[in-house]
Amino acid sequence: MTTTEDHVELVGELVRVLETRILDPLEILLTSDELLGPIRARLRVEAEVWAAQLLGADRERATLTAARLIGVLFPGDAPFDPPASWWGTALGRAVARTTGHPAAAAVSYATAGAMLGITRQGVHDLVKRGKLDRDPDGGVTTSSIRDRLNRPQERPRAAPRSDHR
Repeated sequence: MTTTEDHVELVGELVRVLETRILDPLEILLTSDELLGPIRARLRVEAEVWAAQLLGADRERATLTAARLIGVLFPGDAPFDPPASWWGTALGRAVARTTGHPAAAAVSYATAGAMLGITRQGVHDLVKRGKLDRDPDGGVTTSSIRDRLNRPQERPRAAPRSDHR
């Protein structure tokens, strides 16, 4: 379950990445910021929409949005393989909840830990207890990571109230 804070954080991050990866290079090429005003405003609106899609309940739409954003914001000839720190970003967390790893059916224990925000030892313990699926070729399946991230969180019960005054 996502919160308003998750949405706001993701929008802010998307706007920063769009500025850095798309608008700043265009400003350099065009030697002017004047033409970019309307594009900048439109991308801010789109960032709101993309964040809502990534965090929304429609997994297919979220997956397609994640693929589009990753393809544009992180282009390359090789499969997308972000550093472990990327999984701690708002976009990384949204992608992990949406698709798992967009380019791998299984990842190392270290990457699984980064995706889950826990240590490699924590991942090992979850695999050992059957809470995450071990891939036959080694590592952890990204589908089991995604499923764990999307599992309803248990809420601690409120402490019993004492009506003694």
